Amino acid sequence: MTALEGILGDLAAKPAAQGLDRSLSCRLTDLDTIVRGRLARGSVRDLRAEPDGQSPEKADIRFTMSSDDLVALTEGQLSFGPAWASGRVKLEAGLRDMLRLRTLL
Repeated sequence: MTALEGILGDLAAKPAAQGLDRSLSCRLTDLDTIVRGRLARGSVRDLRAEPDGQSPEKADIRFTMSSDDLVALTEGQLSFGPAWASGRVKLEAGLRDMLRLRTLL
């Protein structure tokens, strides 16, 4: 949770994220867990973990990665762009959100 709060908190603090109010999820493939929360008012709020497949609710912005890749991203050992391009990290969102996230990532 700390690693996810760190990476999402950095993203939420950027000026381009101001005014966004979107639901978020991060599926951690090796832990069979989904962490859900909300990006709003320049911060990430209400993070909670739940078993994968428990809720049919689909977040506006969805990340998928292993917990090792999440930790590597937060420690600066892995860059988002190359990780996304190689498929280690997946990002799904609507077109408008993707265009906005492009400037954040």
